[in-house]
Amino acid sequence: MIDALRAVAWRTWTITWRRPVLLTFSLGQPLVWMLFFGFLFHRFPVGEGIGYLDFLAPGVSVMTVLFGASQSGIGWIRDLNTGFLPRMLSTPAPPAAILAGKVLADAARLLLQSGAVLLLALLLGARLHPDPAALTAGLICLALFALAFSCLSAAFALQVHAQEAMATFVHLVNMPLLFTSTALVPRGQMPGWLAAVSRFNPLTLTVDAWRGALLRGEMPALRSLLLLAALAAALFLLALTRMRAAAGRY
Repeated sequence: MIDALRAVAWRTWTITWRRPVLLTFSLGQPLVWMLFFGFLFHRFPVGEGIGYLDFLAPGVSVMTVLFGASQSGIGWIRDLNTGFLPRMLSTPAPPAAILAGKVLADAARLLLQSGAVLLLALLLGARLHPDPAALTAGLICLALFALAFSCLSAAFALQVHAQEAMATFVHLVNMPLLFTSTALVPRGQMPGWLAAVSRFNPLTLTVDAWRGALLRGEMPALRSLLLLAALAAALFLLALTRMRAAAGRY
């Protein structure tokens, strides 16, 4: 199982490094968000001693993970349509190891991209004050979020079997999650109904944990860790079910 997981992860990373243009473009959108929103709303009140760019940087880094994870299903469609996935499932490799290798590789890439976004934010003038212990716990929350939405993207991709449908999925999932979360706006500045909705948003759980660790050195709430872990486990099982069903039709 470990050999299969390692082989699938290595293949995923190899494909990524052979297409560096995708990594470059993935940093372009966060940079635009920070440049336009960060400086357009630099006078927006977010808290004592915290500038809007400071507040925005963790939110945009998590947003980068969301946008990248939601598109990871494209690779599954390619593997399914070329017959690679059915052939993999006909080997002794456990299906769970194949899925885990892919989503773990995607999550590792997304965490690196999130870190690159924070470096860009620091170059633009953001001020971060992380605590090592809190930062580690925040990274766990971020990794669980990346795993959860990589699995959701995989499950959707293996259900529709078409790359064109992924664009619809990305917009239908990303935009509502983003604009009902605290990634761009503090909860205290939201209308009451929107603030209530944001509390049930997994993006808010992740952003709040990540922002607290980076700006104030606060440990994420245990509730956030448990909810994100449960979400990641549930979506992993969903993706595993869809992977087996889709491969069986080929």
